[in-house]
Amino acid sequence: MPDIPPEIPPETPLALEGISILDFTQMMLGPLCTQTLADMGADVLKIERPGKGEWMRSMPMIGQFVGGDSAAFHAFNRNKRSVTVDLKHPDGRALLLEIAKQCDVVVENFRSGVMDRLGLGYADFKAVNPRIIYASGSGWGSGSAMAEKGMPGQDLLIQAMSGVMFNTGRAGDPPTACGTPVADFAASQALAIGILGALIARDRHGIGQRIETNLYSATLNLMGQENFAVLNQDITLKRSEAGVASCWNDAPYGAHPTADGWIAIAMCPLSKLGPLLGDDTLDEMDPWVERDAVKRRIDAGTAKKTTEEIIAIFTEADVWAAPIRASKEAMDELVETQSPRLVEMDHPKAGRIRAIANPVAMSETPVTLRYAPPQVGEHTDTVLTDFVGADRIADLREKGAI
Repeated sequence: MPDIPPEIPPETPLALEGISILDFTQMMLGPLCTQTLADMGADVLKIERPGKGEWMRSMPMIGQFVGGDSAAFHAFNRNKRSVTVDLKHPDGRALLLEIAKQCDVVVENFRSGVMDRLGLGYADFKAVNPRIIYASGSGWGSGSAMAEKGMPGQDLLIQAMSGVMFNTGRAGDPPTACGTPVADFAASQALAIGILGALIARDRHGIGQRIETNLYSATLNLMGQENFAVLNQDITLKRSEAGVASCWNDAPYGAHPTADGWIAIAMCPLSKLGPLLGDDTLDEMDPWVERDAVKRRIDAGTAKKTTEEIIAIFTEADVWAAPIRASKEAMDELVETQSPRLVEMDHPKAGRIRAIANPVAMSETPVTLRYAPPQVGEHTDTVLTDFVGADRIADLREKGAI
């Protein structure tokens, strides 16, 4: 695979070209953050355990692996180089601090305090490189009451504590989790934005700094409009009995049955929607106070036609609606149309693999594909030769530090 896809001239600059990142992350929060930056050209050195690598590699998704690693690992670790170092070995620690003298950013998402105990906290890196940007992602935030209690900071638990689960689903049903780890995603992008801001601040003001985000704060921010209402309007959010998809919106807003499937309708005046469904008195109802009854009347109208028929009617009338599809339908469409929303890579064990492409488009410094998700320690010798010289590698390996 070429370092830069052939449609992008090799001399094209990359937005973060020349930025080196020491990546100690695992799971989704950290790896998605650093992959976002790697796609923009940063040289991300993924520091992994010798022999085993990041533990997310060995966590099968749907009970299966792809080329020996989990789908989750592949999804969030392209464009990185894997270097194996034992963080608990004194020579391994010294090696990482030496490499950091030539790096710009350190990213980690261990539990609060773990990196400090290893001698790899912000103070340790700052001592060898005052301009270093040290980015941390955690579940609850360092110093928070939850962190002090030792509560595990995992996406589902954050959804539970933040209100996401209680606001999702129908009234009377059990609290419902989102179908994807929204807390991890929100925090990963917040951390990436923080790193970019810190890089600009360093260039303008000559300072390094520590930045931090956490799953809980990022998820509360994701629910900013709902939480503003709770804080300022003296209300309690309540789920709809009929299935309006949001505690925040009136009807219509959510899934509605058709004769052969489901569609989603996202907001529409009842005076406009009613005639399209053959319900000329629908607009006499209050879409907020009577939203469950409104939802059921809309259901009755949409159920009389097929998905294709009702979408054609709504499209002609400029109603915000779409068919509800399974993930496989969405992915099949991307494959069939050779969509740029996908990126394809040659993997040494899995063969040709596909993944979702970076969603950012940049006209002058495009995101690129340079490396498939790495094998454990695949780039150890190459990277360490660049940073500390070939003579050190044999000695470090003999000592068990790498």
